[in-house]
Amino acid sequence: MSDALGMTVAGAPAPGLWTILKEDLACVFQRDPAARSKLEVLATYPGVHALLAHRLSHRLWRSDWRFSARLLSFLGRTLTNVDIHPGARIGRRMFIDHGAGVVIGETASVGDDVTLYHGVTLGGTSWNKGRRHPTLAGGTVVGAGAKILGPIVIGERVRVGANSVVVKDVPADCTVVGVPGRVVATRGGNAQPENGINLDHNLLPDPVARSIACLVERIETLERELADLRHEPAPAERIGQCGSCSAGDLCCERQSRH
Repeated sequence: MSDALGMTVAGAPAPGLWTILKEDLACVFQRDPAARSKLEVLATYPGVHALLAHRLSHRLWRSDWRFSARLLSFLGRTLTNVDIHPGARIGRRMFIDHGAGVVIGETASVGDDVTLYHGVTLGGTSWNKGRRHPTLAGGTVVGAGAKILGPIVIGERVRVGANSVVVKDVPADCTVVGVPGRVVATRGGNAQPENGINLDHNLLPDPVARSIACLVERIETLERELADLRHEPAPAERIGQCGSCSAGDLCCERQSRH
């Protein structure tokens, strides 16, 4: 992750502020098919405005102009409804889609090529003055309304499902959903798109339905074993899911037997 206003984390010189702002603008067209022109994006995209205000306020923060930084950050929040503390470290080519209600705390660190949707919170869980906000590695996609809380680390290319609450570290190339967030899939073998960012955050597994399906399968096994012990005919086998059943529902044939 690079610090847009001085040095990268590894210590190498980072690109200039103007270069990074141009990258922030260009990445919108890669991740938002509704973007039609640079003028439209510059004039009407609050996520772009919020990042511009943050880049400038972060420079003031690092120069120890703390009040000026907070004032500029407050003005940016008033204009965009995106609240990014000037102390937060934001990487390159970040995209905040829609922008409304996004909150990023003071000690948060966000890597390159991260995408946040509306209502996302990168929040703290402690009153201590040390690190208390999450770190997001490069390529992370965080769905609408998700909350990532505490000094945890989200690995590269992780997808966080909408309205999830993540309070533990997440390994790279995983999908996490639920309250609290649970890792439900690993996508290490999946092909990545050309720009390296997978925005299919809607393609999420249903862990509840999967658990119910496993329970139904276990019940059927126990029924067969019990029938064998009683020397009774085995229960009728369930032949797949009927058209009206979802992955986790009991089959209509089973419901009719009971």
